[in-house]
Amino acid sequence: MQLGFIEEDGFQMEYVLTFGPSELACQLLVGLSRSMLLFIVTAGLSLVLGVLRVPNIAHGSLYMIGAFTAFTVSTVVGGAGGFWLSLIVAPLAVALVGLVAERILFCHLYEREHLMLLLFTFALMLILGDLVKIIWGAEYRSVTTASLLQGSFMIFGLPFPRYNLFLLIMGPLVAVALWLFVSKTKIGRISRAAAVDREMVGVLGINVSWVFATAFVIGCLLAGLGGALIAPTVSITLGMDHTIIIEAFLIVTIGGLGNMWGALIGSLIFGITHSFGVMFWPQFAIVFPYVAVVIVLLLRPRGMLKSVW
Repeated sequence: MQLGFIEEDGFQMEYVLTFGPSELACQLLVGLSRSMLLFIVTAGLSLVLGVLRVPNIAHGSLYMIGAFTAFTVSTVVGGAGGFWLSLIVAPLAVALVGLVAERILFCHLYEREHLMLLLFTFALMLILGDLVKIIWGAEYRSVTTASLLQGSFMIFGLPFPRYNLFLLIMGPLVAVALWLFVSKTKIGRISRAAAVDREMVGVLGINVSWVFATAFVIGCLLAGLGGALIAPTVSITLGMDHTIIIEAFLIVTIGGLGNMWGALIGSLIFGITHSFGVMFWPQFAIVFPYVAVVIVLLLRPRGMLKSVW
């Protein structure tokens, strides 16, 4: 990569960037790794949207709880074991929070209007945010990865972080596991049927309430897993739920509401455009994904793939 600067009267006016194939390929991999992380979070939101028809704004708060739980586990246990254990405990803890919320609150609201559900989940987001502040405080936290995932290795002649490679592996594993659950298991097929006609499924003698609870808990588990995976790469702090929920809703919108594969496509668009935005115009990198969202919605207002709504 070569950098050149144009100056006028002592002031730097603009810069010129020249990138080779190696830099572009490496940046593409970075974008893909970010896309996989986004997909893990948005896949859970998409599942809840698709089966329960609940626009769960509190999904971002569950992601934040997953990150803070991962911090606690990795700090208490310490070492590589603490990191690996956090990837198990954090999603399960968030899934438990989701189960309690679903059984006590959500199960009474599924027939309400979407506006009512939006207001309710927004209130839940505020409550969970205050609980996180009470339990963990407002300080910034961080998680150290296992030594196996630290450092980088050379690819295309450039260093590439090992943790990014780990994310590139985790994303497809989650996608395949979720596809197997939805398509190959009995509870998954019942969930798809309940999403289309929950009354008919209930007439067949199936407890639709627990089907919904299962789908909701899996969505929460994925949010917690996403939070645990992001923990080593960012500062864990209050407010991190706001950014992710905005991105997640944009992704499921351009992918197709409730469509899991649409969530994957949307995550790829969002992650890759942001990655190349950082490369070509870093001051405005955050704008690139939103421009891509606008273009997609202008061309396909209902999303890239079929929406279940």
